[in-house]
Amino acid sequence: MHFASDNSGPVPQQILDALAKANQGYAMGYGADAEMAEVTAKIRAVFEAPEASVHLVATGTAANVLALSTLAQPWQTVFCTRPAHILQDECNGPEFYTGGAKLTPVTDADKMTPETLRAAIEGEEVRGVHGPQRGPVSLSQVTEFGTVYSVPEIEALGAVAREFALPVHMDGARFTNALIPLGCTPAEMTWKAGVSALSFGGTKNGCLGVEAVIFFDPGHAQEFEYRRKRGAHLFSKHRYLSAQMLAYLTNDLWLDNARTANSNCAMLAKGLQAAGARFTHPAQANMIFAALPRSTHQRLFAAGAVYHLWDGPLHGPEQELVTARFVCDWSVTEEQISAFLNLL
Repeated sequence: MHFASDNSGPVPQQILDALAKANQGYAMGYGADAEMAEVTAKIRAVFEAPEASVHLVATGTAANVLALSTLAQPWQTVFCTRPAHILQDECNGPEFYTGGAKLTPVTDADKMTPETLRAAIEGEEVRGVHGPQRGPVSLSQVTEFGTVYSVPEIEALGAVAREFALPVHMDGARFTNALIPLGCTPAEMTWKAGVSALSFGGTKNGCLGVEAVIFFDPGHAQEFEYRRKRGAHLFSKHRYLSAQMLAYLTNDLWLDNARTANSNCAMLAKGLQAAGARFTHPAQANMIFAALPRSTHQRLFAAGAVYHLWDGPLHGPEQELVTARFVCDWSVTEEQISAFLNLL
């Protein structure tokens, strides 16, 4: 009954097998391994982007901050939502790697709109040399509250960014969990909708630790290479990153994992709703934010359930509603969810 995070689950055997295979013999380092060439070809095919530049790093934070540092100048600002991972959970990494670019919250909500984005953009570059200049727009897909931008929503935000000649970055730590409910292609959710660069998540969807940074404009490739090396995120034994991503993209493992995680989440959401939980946001992918009485949380934790309380402590008035975050990964079983719902 573990619903704390999709970072907490195990790694599929296919990926462990690929690592064992990669561990045989010798391979060139720093991305010159044969597996990386296959990864690049597969990602270009998946995204219908034959010229895209593809780079691997080990963490989502590295993917986001290195991508943004390539898109933003130190005197610019990055437009994001206030709950965005780059603002709340990366220890000022974007500011550090960009050399000082600030982050401007567009909205306190989970998703920005064309209206809120336009207002935020127009609010900058009004003080000449004294204020930050306009920089990239960064979207989280899935958002930090488990909701999903539709393709038309991304297109509308991309259109606003284009009006101001600003690039769009997508934090796709849970990219595939968003792709499944939308029923679109990866291309339709990214470059065809105006996304310039993507942090394509693998770790939260089953990998041991690998993310791809994809620039749909290959003109950014060389600068990213320098920034990845200078930022100490270029693996010498790079084949162990490549092997993970290659296995992830083989035989639709990446899609199957996300389908399972989302299906698990839908089952859990249905049970929570039946028990009277109050949802703070629609559960559209593999995350749920729902409020239950504190006494219910106490009983569930005592029985061994693992998840995070979001807006209050475990101890206090028993009937007070406390919101919790529940996350399903590919490995959660229906039996575990049924056991949890029976306790609930």
